[in-house]
Amino acid sequence: MTWRGVVSLFLQDVLTGMRRVSHNALAMLGLVAVVAVVFLAGRVDVRHGLETRVLSWLTERAAVRAGAQASADGQETDEVLLAMAEPDAIQRATAANPADLNRQQANVAYWLARRYSVAPEPVSRLVQEAWDVGRRVGVEPTLVLAVMAVESGFNPFAQSHVGAQGLMQVMTRVHHDKYQIFGGMAAAFDPVTNLRVGAQVLKDCIRRAGSLEGGLKAYVGAANMADDGGYGAKVLAERAFLRQVAAGQKVAVNSPLPQATPIQALVQSRGAELDAEAQRGAHGTPEAHQPEGGPSAPSTRQVEHVALLAP
Repeated sequence: MTWRGVVSLFLQDVLTGMRRVSHNALAMLGLVAVVAVVFLAGRVDVRHGLETRVLSWLTERAAVRAGAQASADGQETDEVLLAMAEPDAIQRATAANPADLNRQQANVAYWLARRYSVAPEPVSRLVQEAWDVGRRVGVEPTLVLAVMAVESGFNPFAQSHVGAQGLMQVMTRVHHDKYQIFGGMAAAFDPVTNLRVGAQVLKDCIRRAGSLEGGLKAYVGAANMADDGGYGAKVLAERAFLRQVAAGQKVAVNSPLPQATPIQALVQSRGAELDAEAQRGAHGTPEAHQPEGGPSAPSTRQVEHVALLAP
């Protein structure tokens, strides 16, 4: 036999041996698997333990993959926010910690927050401002807050169909000169600015009318009408509640206010006149608006049409 034959025979033997070993190994693995199955079938505790370990491993793997994806998504979100970052934005926030208020103001802030379903922090800032502006302008802060509550229900973006805007429903196009020192008419939707302008307009109305009741009637745009449809009574009732709360008395947050009677007659007849007046630059006229908030039953916040246009 030549050396080539020897090599060929050797390789054939090796391959034959490897096939036999592989077959035997596979048979052994199959036998082990069968034994394992039989064993596990009789040992429920062991089977449950193995299942728990396998499930735990699979869960960890899934969590790792999900975490990696979330990290990638979070990084992308952070990058988007960073591109829009304004570290000074906190200075624009209309919010204050109620704990920083004195007892009177804190009582009022928490009560209003519950009554009108708004967060206590922004209400606390408005309460602070009402006290400060009230002292500067000479208007009782609880009156300012009562007007705000009836007018908008503390919605800083409220707008009537005749153009009264913001927390105190100031007729922006009539009183646009007052907003110029705050940067323009868009400042009507800045809560603090709207409060300041509204308080000044309210003060002017009271001064011209010579009485609080007359001032409220002028503020709501009913100065030339027989009555204000109950608007003044509603504001004064809310002020009375706020006075009691400020004094530490318990007042139910759902205490009802007097019903206001809708005043619709001036809508068509006075709309064009109001626009013409605004275009001529008449600034000091009494307020013209349609109150947007102030619940007749504080558990709801329905829009009320108390008065519409200025005289």
